[in-house]
Amino acid sequence: MRTNRRTFLESMGAVAALGFATGAAARTKADASSTSRVPHTLGEHPTKRTTLALDSNRAAVNGKCLFWVAAATPCDKTLKFDDGIYKEQMAYLKENGADGVVVLGTTGEYPSFSVAERKKIAETALKHRNGLNIIVSPGTSNFPETIELSQHAAANGADGLLIIPPFYYKQPPLEGLTKYYSLIFEQVNIPINLYHIPRTSGVPITVELLHSLEKYQNLAGIKDSNGDIPEYERFVKEFPNLNMRTGTGNNLKHALDTGMGAILAEGNLFTKQVAAVFAAKRAGKDIVEPLSRLAQAQQLLRPTGVNSYGPMKYALSLLMGTRQTYQRPPNPDVTDEQKIKIKDALQQMKQLA
Repeated sequence: MRTNRRTFLESMGAVAALGFATGAAARTKADASSTSRVPHTLGEHPTKRTTLALDSNRAAVNGKCLFWVAAATPCDKTLKFDDGIYKEQMAYLKENGADGVVVLGTTGEYPSFSVAERKKIAETALKHRNGLNIIVSPGTSNFPETIELSQHAAANGADGLLIIPPFYYKQPPLEGLTKYYSLIFEQVNIPINLYHIPRTSGVPITVELLHSLEKYQNLAGIKDSNGDIPEYERFVKEFPNLNMRTGTGNNLKHALDTGMGAILAEGNLFTKQVAAVFAAKRAGKDIVEPLSRLAQAQQLLRPTGVNSYGPMKYALSLLMGTRQTYQRPPNPDVTDEQKIKIKDALQQMKQLA
């Protein structure tokens, strides 16, 4: 891997660690008398609120314990956004069991696109959503463009936002971060999630920051892509009424056991397998077996290099049956050697089904 986007590597490979699920004791479910503030249910107006007991199966039905794919953004050979493939990608993810997608997150290469391009990409996803819950990631290193992209997403029907903190100035004080996010909350009405990915952004989302923003009714939750197990468990315990979505596979079981959702990069290549885990949970079944099948599939494909953008997009094009799509520099292209390995691994994956 010749890129420093460590979070993409870790989120694609993290489910291999899910062997921990076998034989692990199930965690105690949240008390049924607890109430949960749900950002919004599939099909509802974004500002509508629903309260419900924090039972994980009911949470799944009411829009909290859902599976979002951190969707890749396809480019053609000239490195222009390929809207035709993106339309097909939305349909493919829906058909294979995804509840929603995050548009232009880390896996979507958001820093590699201009503001104008990001608007077009969001519009394409929202026009061709196929019933998917769409969360747009509008974050930049400055609040005017972040607000502009947030308002654009809201105006075009986004179900929510995932906003990374301003990532140039490191170790900003709590007061400064609170002010930054407050400027956005005061001008955007749809549900907002904070993006915790400190090894990329350099700016963590903290419990203290979340508490400082609790007064805003459209604070929906977070995506935790840090993957630190004790830290994630603290987020869930501290904010049971928000949707503390995991962005890494190693926290997936705990997220499901506590009625939380997930936004996963591995959802691009393992959509059916991840969806099967959520389906088992919603049916009240043990999720150890589908977690194991997911891990097996990843163990076959991961050594081929699909934790990098180029190989991942090549593998996705084979799964979808479309022309090859590409990533933007500085991320490298898939190699001929990797292509051979990916094709072989995908054939082996079919035998697991």
